[in-house]
Formats: sequence, C-alpha cells, structure tokens
Amino acid sequence: MADVREFTCVLWDVDGVIADATAGIMPRVQQVLTELGHPVPTFEDLRAWIGPPMLESFQVRAGLDPDEAITAVGMYRELASRGGYATSVRLYDDIPELVREVSAAGVPISTASTKPENQVRAILEHYGLDDAFTAIAGARSDAEINDTKAVVVGKALERLRAAGADTSSPVLIGDRHHDVDGAAEHGVPVVYARWGFGSPGEEAGSIATVDTPAALRELLRASLPSLAAA
Repeated sequence: MADVREFTCVLWDVDGVIADATAGIMPRVQQVLTELGHPVPTFEDLRAWIGPPMLESFQVRAGLDPDEAITAVGMYRELASRGGYATSVRLYDDIPELVREVSAAGVPISTASTKPENQVRAILEHYGLDDAFTAIAGARSDAEINDTKAVVVGKALERLRAAGADTSSPVLIGDRHHDVDGAAEHGVPVVYARWGFGSPGEEAGSIATVDTPAALRELLRASLPSLAAA
C-alpha cells in the first residue's frame, strides 16, 4: 500500500470488488456467441470480459461489428433477466460487512459500475445491502449505449452531491484498468483490489493495491477519520 490520504466519500465498483457474477456472465456470453455463429471463448478467456462494458467486449474481444454487438448485448441482457439479475451472483467474503461499516461511520458511498444500474440495484437489494449506499450509480440498460467507467463515475459523484455528500476527496475501489482510467478523467484516485478480475499490470496508475478485504479495511481506516473513530 502507498500514498494513503484522507477521503470524504467512497465509490465502489461492483463486478470484481463487491460481487462475483462469473457463474452467470460466462455461460450467457458463450450462449450468445454460439447463437450468433461466432467462436466461443473459454471460461479462462472470458475473465477478461468482466468489468468493461459488454458492448465494448463484444466488439474488441469477439470481433463483432457495432450493429451485431448491439444485438449481442440485447440477447445477453434478455438471458440475464430470465432468472433474475441476482441469480448466480455471490458477494465476496467480508465485503458486505466492510461496506456496512463504512456506511455506518457516516461516510457517503456509491456504486460506480458499468453493469446496468437495474442489475446493480437488484443484486444489492437481493443481499439486503442497498440501504447502505448513499447513491447507486450504474450504466443505462439500453443495448446501444456504451456507458464507460468515466460516465458512471461522473454519475456517482453527481448523485452523491445531490444527496449532500462532500465529494471534494473521493476514492474509487476497482479491479480493472478501466477503473483506473475512467476515474482519472474525474481526478479520482483508485485503490486497486487484487481479488477481482484484473491481470498483472492493470493496477498501474492506482494509488494503492490491496490483496484482501481485510487489507482494504485497514487502508480505509487510515484514510477515513470517522471510520477509524468508530
């Protein structure tokens, strides 16, 4: 860990930081590509799909043209809606408790996820964690809209400010280079969670890396006065 500073609010990525949705995401991507007649990646290759917007991944990683990628995203989201958005999603051990601890200390928190916002909300509600968040921010669900990490970080900050939160010194907890790059567009530093889906080197540009939720808790207690005092 390095460059610890005092923060006024915390933004949380969802996939790879709060939740592991691989058991649902990977089979759905494989089914969509099969139905569209494209090569199907292995589960190991699909790890790289988790985090970035699906519209981007279908083009960059599967080689679909823009129109076909929009079709693929629509098919993928229709599959996701069938069994409920929280199906096959698990929360990482100790993260719900840490989220609640930060919230209970009076620290404003928001999600900042490129997962569609209705899915983010459904997962948090399913696990009874939605009431811990000052704001919930995710991507729009329209298949043709590619809400980047920068877009959802901006949305999260805007909603926190609307709720009266101090956003003068935010931090984002993320697990992919998309988190680092998108947050940088708003001058938001990133703490990089190694338990997520990033590959070696994706932490470049983050202010700190943490290997476990316990290490993240230690860093946040050093950076959030109200949490340390709780």
